Amino acid sequence: MRVAAAAAAVLAAAAVGCGSASSAPADTAATGAQPATSLTITFWPEGRDAGAKKRWTLRCGPAGGTHPQRVAACRKLAAARRPFAPVPPDVVCIQLYGGPQQALVTGTHRGARVHAAFGLRDGCQIERFKRVAFLVPGFSVGAGGATS
Repeated sequence: MRVAAAAAAVLAAAAVGCGSASSAPADTAATGAQPATSLTITFWPEGRDAGAKKRWTLRCGPAGGTHPQRVAACRKLAAARRPFAPVPPDVVCIQLYGGPQQALVTGTHRGARVHAAFGLRDGCQIERFKRVAFLVPGFSVGAGGATS
């Protein structure tokens, strides 16, 4: 019972503590407009070592690119506080493997450069991937890892 409670506390702390200043929105008060988002999303369903990959582009403001749900993805990105923030180095993560799937998101979001790698190697990374799973068409992350 204590192990389950401790694991729940660690996951909650990881979800709250995930963040970095590099993913903060740029100051746009002078123009009143949000800087455009232009991203490339690369996804490896069996992991990078397996080689097979899928790739989409996403532009927001206005919505465009090859992403099949670009309008919905742009809406979710606009609502997300810090979607590409890394897991802080001082957070303890539950050792839970979620699968081989990996993704890389590069480009700009709200005027800030983005180079964010996602995987499912532990509980913190699974929670982090959940925040942006909508960027990968046909992919979702459940409590124990990835589902397709």
